[in-house]
Amino acid sequence: MNFVQHCITFAYKVFTFQFKLRIMEKMAQYIKSIEIDSLWNNRKHIYWELRPDVNILSGSNGVGKSTIINRSAGHLKVMRDGRLTSNPQDGVTVNFFPEDATSIQFDVISSIDRPIMSSEMLEKVSGADIRTELDWQLYNLQRRYLNYQVNVGNRIITLLTSGNPDDQRLATELTKPKKMFQDLVDELFAPTAKTIVRDSNEILFNQYGETIPPYMLSSGEKQLLVIMLTALVQEGRHCVMLMDEPEISLHIEWQQRLITLIRTLNPNTQIILCTHSPAIIMDGWMDAVTEIEDIVQ
Repeated sequence: MNFVQHCITFAYKVFTFQFKLRIMEKMAQYIKSIEIDSLWNNRKHIYWELRPDVNILSGSNGVGKSTIINRSAGHLKVMRDGRLTSNPQDGVTVNFFPEDATSIQFDVISSIDRPIMSSEMLEKVSGADIRTELDWQLYNLQRRYLNYQVNVGNRIITLLTSGNPDDQRLATELTKPKKMFQDLVDELFAPTAKTIVRDSNEILFNQYGETIPPYMLSSGEKQLLVIMLTALVQEGRHCVMLMDEPEISLHIEWQQRLITLIRTLNPNTQIILCTHSPAIIMDGWMDAVTEIEDIVQ
């Protein structure tokens, strides 16, 4: 066997192995707990038991809230990309429900609207009006939004052509989340007279008769749109949404409504976030707050 044939054979074996792993994969409903060793130069151990719905980490500046969120998110990315259930090198252990689950769907929301510095990102969006990290998130979400519409459309066609009268009602139900999302965004953006263009397959806005892309929104508007669009395209599945200080660019009224908005669009999202804002918990989420000193061992 020559070198080229060997490479092809090896690549085929790797592909087959990865494919089998995907078949065997069992998705979790939520994260039960997060453990982190060697936080702050091996001086602290973190053990955080999580609720299946909302988890809010609170504490003073510099105590490690963002570090916990970011290391947890990084660990989940390693698990997803490497198909691993653990990665001893990063000192993070994530425990799922059910316990025999091997993976979980998740999204990480970045709140800071800083300029894109990655040359790889800039090459991918060359010619597009993408300048910041929030723009980049919206760019990727536009593609997920298109996939979401295709998936929903295919399911509706299947139901409408089934000949079962009950399926007609189910097909109507499938159209409701997208309309709910559009109505909520229109309501939230009403002070600036922005409304979603309803007959477009991508997210566009109408303002005083002019069509504008989402990249022209304010930082706060882009941030809220990223969060809400992420919740929509999760399609009601069990997912985890991790956020580090999501209140940064949001008006206080939007901060108060944030968690309820997410769970309205996807009640099966487990929210894990850290915050300095008391407004985030004002809509009935006081019991979801964990002080960081209570999870440090």
